[in-house]
Amino acid sequence: MTIADIRKILNAELITGEEHLGAEVHNACGSDMMSDVLAFVKDQSVLLTGLVNTQVVRTADMMDMVCIVFVRGKGPNDEIIELAKKRGIVLLKTSLRMFPACGLLFEAGLRG
Repeated sequence: MTIADIRKILNAELITGEEHLGAEVHNACGSDMMSDVLAFVKDQSVLLTGLVNTQVVRTADMMDMVCIVFVRGKGPNDEIIELAKKRGIVLLKTSLRMFPACGLLFEAGLRG
């Protein structure tokens, strides 16, 4: 599955990272607790979260994630967007809540 596929499945808005939409992804996780992401997540390439701060991008970067999907219609500020651009991380935004968004991706074949 590609990031473009995720965008379509979640009816998500692209915030930044258009040049990486063709990147392949195989796993995802959903969490608002970055400490849990750091402690328990292995080999994930997409992070779904409702947390909107720079720590989300820093955590994704440390875990080699290529895409962050903000759920519940939340959107990042300019500082978060600039940090994601520097790190080469795609940012998407969907109006879906976390559970339905994760369910749709799982149903489409993305695993956690």
